[in-house]
Amino acid sequence: MNIKEDKYNIKLVSIIGSLIILELLASTLLLHDSLTHAVIDTAFILVILLLVVLFLKMKDKGSTDHLKDRQRLDHIFDTLDVAIWSHDLKTNTLLITPGIENLYGYSLEKFYEDSSLWKKVIHPEDLYVLDEREKMLSRGKTVTSIYRIIRSDGEVRWLQDRGIPTVDEKGKLVDFSSVLFDITNRKESEDQYRTLVEMSPDIIAVYSRGRIDYINEAGYRLYGASSHKELIGKPPSKLIHPNILRQIKENELVIDEQIEKMRFEFQAQRLDGESIEVEMTTMPIFYEGRAATQIVGRDISDRKKAEQTIQHMAYYDGLTGLPNRNMFRKYLNEVLHQTKCQKLAILFLDLDRFKIINDTKGHSVGDQLLQIVANRLESAFNRKGMVSRQGGDEFIILLEDIDQEQVIEVAQSILSEFGSPIEIENLEFFVTPSIGISMYPADGEDEETLIKNADTAMYLAKERGKNNYQFYSSKLAELTSRKLDLEKWLRKSMEKNELTLNYQPQIDLETNKIIGVEALIRWHHPENGIISPADFIPLAEETGLIVPMGKWILKEACLQNKRWQELGFDPIPIAVNISVRQIQEDNFVESVLQILEEVGLNPRYLELEITESIMQDIERSTIVLNQLKEIGVQISIDDFGTGYSSLSYLKHLPIDSLKIDKSFVDDIINHSNKGEMVKTIIDMGHNLNFNVIAEGIEKEEQVTFLKQYACNVGQGYFYSRPLPVQQLEELLLKNRNEKVFH
Repeated sequence: MNIKEDKYNIKLVSIIGSLIILELLASTLLLHDSLTHAVIDTAFILVILLLVVLFLKMKDKGSTDHLKDRQRLDHIFDTLDVAIWSHDLKTNTLLITPGIENLYGYSLEKFYEDSSLWKKVIHPEDLYVLDEREKMLSRGKTVTSIYRIIRSDGEVRWLQDRGIPTVDEKGKLVDFSSVLFDITNRKESEDQYRTLVEMSPDIIAVYSRGRIDYINEAGYRLYGASSHKELIGKPPSKLIHPNILRQIKENELVIDEQIEKMRFEFQAQRLDGESIEVEMTTMPIFYEGRAATQIVGRDISDRKKAEQTIQHMAYYDGLTGLPNRNMFRKYLNEVLHQTKCQKLAILFLDLDRFKIINDTKGHSVGDQLLQIVANRLESAFNRKGMVSRQGGDEFIILLEDIDQEQVIEVAQSILSEFGSPIEIENLEFFVTPSIGISMYPADGEDEETLIKNADTAMYLAKERGKNNYQFYSSKLAELTSRKLDLEKWLRKSMEKNELTLNYQPQIDLETNKIIGVEALIRWHHPENGIISPADFIPLAEETGLIVPMGKWILKEACLQNKRWQELGFDPIPIAVNISVRQIQEDNFVESVLQILEEVGLNPRYLELEITESIMQDIERSTIVLNQLKEIGVQISIDDFGTGYSSLSYLKHLPIDSLKIDKSFVDDIINHSNKGEMVKTIIDMGHNLNFNVIAEGIEKEEQVTFLKQYACNVGQGYFYSRPLPVQQLEELLLKNRNEKVFH
């Protein structure tokens, strides 16, 4: 082979290599980059045309070598999915490469026999492209058409048809060539991509040169547009906050692959002015042959609201809207770390009587009450700091930069706010706070110690009559420790039989005869001796132990009264104190009836003493008391005058007796009103047809006064202390035969 032939072979090999490389590029580069497609398609067509020229030149060569080269070109055309159609209009010579068989599924001969076959198999919906194609070709302009064909086997394929006309000096079309190749895979891929973009629920947009080039349906709808036309051509600031745009532009100047993709969260404005929260990712791309920025984003307004809700729930009380325990402790810690030298005060509040209201009237009323309490606390609070709800009926207030005198003013202001009743659903409720106070730094230097000490002081306020405030002192720590011990001991007291009942006689003031007894619980701890009921009864109420304890007291008292009757003593009623917590139990009436039946005691010899707090749930109380009266049990109101009774309710309750509280009986000789309250209660009781019993009688003057105003029954140390069983039996024995009291 000579040098000239070698050059030709090298040229041929280069062409073949170029075709292979171009096909690889077409399959591996981004399918959706229109610039890439345009470059590859043009280069591909040029190479094909070069092959055609070579093929035509060799056509007229008759040598053996040229024949071999032509066979090589034939082989190339056979292996490529490309068809070339060349028509010399002057000589009416038609040249069609064998590749047309691969594209159309028809034999080469069919196309030579029918030169219009290529038009006949165009999909009916795409025939419109022929008119435009013919117009362009007739003017001598190259035209690229994309249309579908229906192959001989019925399969529909997409073709790209590059028509290249040749015109003479007069502008007459003298030659026409067309390069066709199958773009079905690319077209389907583009369609799938376009479908995914348009159907995506996310924003997908492109902008370049300071304007929006493209936005999908989800995007323009999110921004309040009715179509993409309202946004395309507009500045990207319609989509992206200007501050974010500046960041994007600044990063575009930095050559760093790590920051090509950028993510942002920001607040955007819809066309109607409504604000939305958007999460957006941007990255540089090529779009229609130029550098651009692609946006992919989504509306995260719901997520942001959820995050805000979770954040609010984490730090604010859902019922009252006040800061909660977490928020208070976080804020207090910040204050303690920032201002070590300033004075602070912690006020720990617990609502007196709230549990009774919540349990008797229901959680709906309890919730409304807590909301009103929160409003009142905020009204009384006009200093720097924080009001918070810790949970239940507990609130904590932080006062900043304050001295003890100013703390007292705030505490008194809070107490004043609760001086008037709270009205809910046409009912009045009296709720007061017990307030414990700790001071920084005297009572602690960290949040846990300060809160704990304020809590301890609050219990002292409760022990001192409630509705007051108390400052923490080191002695209170001992009281708190004792309270914890008491609770631990109390839980085991019934198991260890440490509880007993004493009995205080009730006396007919005219005859001095014993006409009844009241059962009173006593606790003798094996190591700590006698523990006062004033210490453990409130604790039992607080912990709920009063329910099993009350049931034990009731049964033990009934058993004892039955024993006395069996021993031959005159039958008398035995009075048992009943807690509101017991009455709230659904099976309380059934429990009383069961005990009476088990013991065999006639119900007329059982008197249940209740407090005025039952008025908080008058509907339920009326039902329960009527059921007890049906059994035959007597009912009395204990400590009358110390609570908040409504006479309009009181007269409708099935009550047998009123017991005048000891504090009023003391007033007979120790107060300037000289027993006016006692006289009032006696008169009221008689007018309502109640028996009236005076408690806490200690002096003969009190007896004289009570008899003078027709109160005929009383009890107290003047007659007898509460006695153990054996000592009371001795009194009962004397009571049978003679006057015990003179």
